Amino acid sequence: MQELHKLLDQLQSDISSFDKVNLAVSSGSVGWHIAHSLKTIDQIVTACKHSNPSEYQWHFNFKRFLIMSVAKKIPRGKARAPKIVRPEGDISPETLALSLENVRENIKNWKSLDKNTHFPHPFFGVLNKKETENFLVLHTKHHRMIIKDILK
Repeated sequence: MQELHKLLDQLQSDISSFDKVNLAVSSGSVGWHIAHSLKTIDQIVTACKHSNPSEYQWHFNFKRFLIMSVAKKIPRGKARAPKIVRPEGDISPETLALSLENVRENIKNWKSLDKNTHFPHPFFGVLNKKETENFLVLHTKHHRMIIKDILK
């Protein structure tokens, strides 16, 4: 989770540019991408905490293998965020800072979770703790790159 903590620090530094938009890059503002990233992390970590590790069963998933092991990059514009992780309402520096604080609190005891803690990803199938951590880093990096391109 060390890499995710660094990415959270970077998202925090982007909050001051929350209202910036570049339609050539994305229809979402910098704030939207930050809010989406934070909501995704929070929802997934919460789902893992509520999972039953004894129910986890690994299954090969070609999309997961291709994106997470071979490409190590999420392609842009190929998928749409599920409604559950799309930001709603007003996005402000204050709401983003509060969301960031909540995420940091939620991931505090990540290390203590069982290795078979898991959550069902809509494209990659059921991800265990290690795969989840890798996905969270990959997903957050994806949105950080979009933010960087918006700010260019």
